Amino acid sequence: MENIRWKVEGMDCANCALTVRKFLEKEGAGDIKVNFVDGDVVFQLNGNSSTTEEVRKGIEGLGYKVAGKLEPGALPTAEKKWNIHLKYMLFCLPFTLVLMLHMFHGLIGWHWLANPWLQLALCLPVYIAGMNYFGRSAVKSLRNGMPNMNVLIALGATAAFAYSLAGTLMNLGGDYLFYETTATIITLVFFGNYLESASIQSTQKALNGLAKSRKAVANMIAFDGDHQEVIMPVDNADLRPGDLILIRNGEQVPADCKILWGDASVSEAIITGESLPVEKKAKDMLIGGSLLIEGMVKAQVTTAASDSALANIVNLVKQAQGEKPPVQQMADKISAIFVPVVISIAALTFVINYIVLHEFTPSLMRSIAVLVIACPCALGLATPAAVAVGLGRAARNGVLFRNATSLELFKDIQQVVFDKTGTLTTGMLSIDKWQILDNSMDENLFKRIVFSVEKYSNHPVAKSISSEWRSKPEIRWEKIEELKGLGMKATDKEGNSYMAGSYKFAADFTQNDTHNIYVIKNSVLIGWIDMKDEIRPEAKQVVQYLHSRGISTFLLSGDNAAKCEKLAALIGIDSIMAEQTPEQKLATIEQLSRQKPTAMIGDGINDAPALAKATIGISLSDASQIAMQTADVVLMNHGLKNLPLSLGLGKHTFLTIKQNLFWAFAYNVVAIPLAALGFLNPMFGALVMGLSDVVLAINSGRLFVKKVV
Repeated sequence: MENIRWKVEGMDCANCALTVRKFLEKEGAGDIKVNFVDGDVVFQLNGNSSTTEEVRKGIEGLGYKVAGKLEPGALPTAEKKWNIHLKYMLFCLPFTLVLMLHMFHGLIGWHWLANPWLQLALCLPVYIAGMNYFGRSAVKSLRNGMPNMNVLIALGATAAFAYSLAGTLMNLGGDYLFYETTATIITLVFFGNYLESASIQSTQKALNGLAKSRKAVANMIAFDGDHQEVIMPVDNADLRPGDLILIRNGEQVPADCKILWGDASVSEAIITGESLPVEKKAKDMLIGGSLLIEGMVKAQVTTAASDSALANIVNLVKQAQGEKPPVQQMADKISAIFVPVVISIAALTFVINYIVLHEFTPSLMRSIAVLVIACPCALGLATPAAVAVGLGRAARNGVLFRNATSLELFKDIQQVVFDKTGTLTTGMLSIDKWQILDNSMDENLFKRIVFSVEKYSNHPVAKSISSEWRSKPEIRWEKIEELKGLGMKATDKEGNSYMAGSYKFAADFTQNDTHNIYVIKNSVLIGWIDMKDEIRPEAKQVVQYLHSRGISTFLLSGDNAAKCEKLAALIGIDSIMAEQTPEQKLATIEQLSRQKPTAMIGDGINDAPALAKATIGISLSDASQIAMQTADVVLMNHGLKNLPLSLGLGKHTFLTIKQNLFWAFAYNVVAIPLAALGFLNPMFGALVMGLSDVVLAINSGRLFVKKVV
């Protein structure tokens, strides 16, 4: 299986992307993601599909250019100053305006405008420009057996032009001249395409803002021959994990890093959506792309710029934009057969009108109007426009959707399951009380044992204990492992075994199950530790919001039942399932998801299987790496406050897609019969067709400001 990532130039609209997708499907490619907004094309080739070179030639045969490989960490291509559709439209517009004046020559007295040869001279540049764009695209799509919407434009414009040319050459008079129709169709379609691309590009501002923030200059700390610090300005792309950097007041954090020295007030608004600055001190993490509002720090780079949190956000949002939610599948199937169906309808329109009217000219104009009006731009634009806006707003507010399907799935969610520690609570744990049960063991040794074991765990409880009880020298283990849902197990050089974890470890040694951590040496309970945690301030409000929407809430935790019951009562959660192993969590989520669409919110390693099994898995940004990788949605604000926004955006994005598809279908259902009956001429039809795309873009753009919570 070969993974291909290309940057493809020339995809100017949603139907271009659909054409490329259809071609790749025809060639046997899988896992296809085509994003026409920035030209990203990602797919897989297996042994039964065409070769990479064959696919490249095929795409270029459709009229697009494979510019090269798309690197995972690459920045988006800078927007061109002049949109290609705008350039064509501005070129065609003067000729078209003069051509249209001939219809009023009786009023303005310019009878020379009615000269057929003058009209031909004015129309010819417009027709050549139109065929250079629409005609070439139409021919290439027909040659590859995948007719696109440009076939309809080319046929309509060519029919009107050829009819007028015949009238000119045969001197048949003004009733046979429709040069203004040809020019108007081409000019207005260029104008509509420009408005479509401009509207979609405007939805990318949030993502482009994130992408630009990835580019920064770093102050790298090096040492000269006298071991004195030397500050070297370097591109952040050249930073590697372990490098030391200096970040001053007002500077952008160049990469994910850990503070070694200094304090600072940091704005993480571009990543988390949180406007208030966050106070940071030594040992705290800084997110690449955030901004130092006040202070100065020295830090150690933890992640290369291409793999940073901000880079992952940009890449995942771009990936999600290239995917299609299930609701678009039907529209794609219709679009695939739309062109041949419309050509058939146009031919039938001509035949029927000619039989009824016994006139060639009106029959031809009505069939041309059908061709022009029926261009399926709106069908192709319906989903990408809404998805681009929905994902852009989500990213701007610190919500990262891993795929477009999750946006649609949110509309059906009827149950939300919460993990406890680090999810409903802050995860900022501290030791409340502890006791040594082995009289022969002193306090220092007990703390050394606990620290040396827990430092290897990523669980919030373990991280808090190891932070408070950091001690030296630490114990060197011969073997150490983390048992998911249970705790840590280690063996020293003398063969002594140690365990630190939940009550399940200590069930054979004590009946008291009220403590957080039990410490065991050689099958003997030697002590216990109790932790205290703080409930997230927004937890109760979020749960109330879910209940107001008729969504049931559950608490699913490995913690003991008494603590879970107390927490659930404080914030109003409906049901609890406590003392659950990862296997039990997985089984519970599987059962709940079969009953009703279920979202699971967790942050730990033991939550990862359940997150993957839920209808939608949601992780917090400070969760374990495996939880973030498994989740469909990541809340980047270190909390739950944007969960209502996620639900609202999912619901309203789907609603917008449905509205767009309804308009796209309704427009064609109404406009095609009107054109066939002669109520819409080709020029007005071209204008209506262009404006239909704008209506969809405006409706999608409402998502940026629409109240969704």
